[in-house]
Amino acid sequence: MKQRPKNSPLRNSLVLLTVFGALSAAWCCPALAAKAQTAQVATTEQPNRNVKETVVVHPGDGVAAIVNDSVISDYDMNQRIALFLATSGQQPPPDKMLQIRAQVLKQLETERLQLLEAQKKNISVSAADVDKAVDNILKENGLKKEQLEEMLTRGGVAMSTLRAQIAVGIAWSKTVQDQYGDRINITPEDVNAELKRIAEGANKPHFLVAQIFLAVDNPEQDEKVKKDAEGLIAQIQQGAPFSAVARQFSQNPSAAQGGDIGVVHEGQLQPELNNALLKLKTGEISPPIRSTGGYYILLLRERQEGANTKLPDPATLVTSTTPPGTLPLSRILLPTGDKPDKQLLENAFKAAGMLHERIENCEMASKVPQAVQGAIYMNLGVMKLSDLSQQMQTALAKTGPGQVTEPFQSPAGIELIVRCDKAPPKVTAFKMPSREQVEQQLFEEQITTLSRQYMRNLRRTANVETKSN
Repeated sequence: MKQRPKNSPLRNSLVLLTVFGALSAAWCCPALAAKAQTAQVATTEQPNRNVKETVVVHPGDGVAAIVNDSVISDYDMNQRIALFLATSGQQPPPDKMLQIRAQVLKQLETERLQLLEAQKKNISVSAADVDKAVDNILKENGLKKEQLEEMLTRGGVAMSTLRAQIAVGIAWSKTVQDQYGDRINITPEDVNAELKRIAEGANKPHFLVAQIFLAVDNPEQDEKVKKDAEGLIAQIQQGAPFSAVARQFSQNPSAAQGGDIGVVHEGQLQPELNNALLKLKTGEISPPIRSTGGYYILLLRERQEGANTKLPDPATLVTSTTPPGTLPLSRILLPTGDKPDKQLLENAFKAAGMLHERIENCEMASKVPQAVQGAIYMNLGVMKLSDLSQQMQTALAKTGPGQVTEPFQSPAGIELIVRCDKAPPKVTAFKMPSREQVEQQLFEEQITTLSRQYMRNLRRTANVETKSN
């Protein structure tokens, strides 16, 4: 009997975006933020209608590419670049911008092929489908719709750009289901066999992994795709969130989940991927890895020891290197002046709140000024706690090693204090998944393979003419 788990990333294919960059970049100086370009847009999704290609009326609009007689405009491309910059918090130099433009255009060409195929099959995406995805974005970031729209506008991004990207993702998911759904037949015996295999590897180390996948459709593209992968790694190393890069550029259904592929055990992946994974420490990313179908970039989110492994006490794994009563600290300041107006103060607190949620260590904190205009980073070194203000002491008392204080207001502005002492590593043991989780995993593996095959065939027969350099 055919099984189709409800929560497959390809089935839902919701593009959940991090809005940190758009908010934080605009916290202090609305006048300096880019103004949204104005245009009349026909939405890609309408209730009970087939997916329609976005039509943008923009004076003087040029052509970036033509895909099977369907035009991708310069406006389309510039909007998607702005969306990526806003959601990644990046402010790349001109030479990096050229590479980003090329990567964005390639992704737009892929999405246009997906959209055209969905139209060919009369696939329907409703406004409600897209609204649900937008609601997930709002819930994930604790925002109201008006706040999201405001943040995108300040980044020069039309809300229709985000909705169009989401709509294409949903349409492609439905298209793959329509084309291959009848071929997927996950039986109880399949689930039993997989559970047995997992049980046999239960005492091996397990890894919570995210990935970015870039396809190589023919050997001539190999070196170019590898360079693209290296460019994405450089952006991540410069502060772009792995999840934001994966959602915009990964050519795998897991892109909708920020690249997350769940838990795998040692030996489960292809040998070249497994070997690279074994060399990673938690939080590290791999170099580009050539494997089946193209290049992979792996992120090790967490390592889990075998099910029957005796776990060490995390506190014994970290030794303090500073004298008692001291801590290595760094400071992030969002200057507001002595008498900030209400709106400026509100924006600064919002930006600081998002920084608090995303900063994981002092290395990440040091890169904040690159992504947040006007922010100041200071390495305070090893500080004697009794020498700090009572306000700082109170905030630090609520933190642990490697953590960040809640935002607080000082005469200088809105501040965050980051503890630079290392947090104890998270040590957990592997737990067997449920039958439902295994069923979903098997479904996702099959549908992912078929989706790649489908896309590869579309590219081979496509007529793509790139106009923009």
